[in-house]
Amino acid sequence: MDRLALLRRGLLAALLLDMQVARVLQTGSDNLADVSQTGTAQLANIVQQGSDQQAFILQQGENQIATILQIGEGNLADISQIGSDNQAAIAQIGSDNAASIEQLGSGLSSSVTQYGSGQSVQIVQHR
Repeated sequence: MDRLALLRRGLLAALLLDMQVARVLQTGSDNLADVSQTGTAQLANIVQQGSDQQAFILQQGENQIATILQIGEGNLADISQIGSDNQAAIAQIGSDNAASIEQLGSGLSSSVTQYGSGQSVQIVQHR
């Protein structure tokens, strides 16, 4: 494990003190957020603004960070992490975008950024 990964792991564990933190902010209408975390030192953050948006985060293991930001209408996002020391981020600004991240293993990092409308991305990582 490299020094940066050790530093991130140490900082995250120190900040969260082996707790799980989930922050969800939703405005607009028909927004749905579903966060499920098992293990220690996990941080989930969902922000949605428009209408008809959904976001899901499932994390199991330890020392994981997941973030979803959606602005616009009709967006859908999914983050699923199993393992440890994983980081995932999804940001969708436009309308009718769909993104999915699945990470199984340790030390994985993913990011999806979409602007515009009608785009779809799926990331799958196994280690």
